[in-house]
Amino acid sequence: MTPSELKYQVENKRVEPYFFTRQTMRFFGDTMANYGVRSATVDTHTQQDVDVWELYRKRPVKHGLQKSAYFDKKTFKQVHAKI
Repeated sequence: MTPSELKYQVENKRVEPYFFTRQTMRFFGDTMANYGVRSATVDTHTQQDVDVWELYRKRPVKHGLQKSAYFDKKTFKQVHAKI
């Protein structure tokens, strides 16, 4: 899975309509070239061990933002990991 493939799937499923928009990415000072994708398993507030695609930043963006975003492998909905 590449960042572009993940973007296509998320937009195609219409589950996170604003995550990859140019306005959102510009607001955070981000570009698609700054993203990488890897497979991961996370715990959420409601479930344990959810298989996800982790969208990570290669370099920090505005204000040092470096957090990853997680998307369910089956539904492509964004998953919020328990910290």
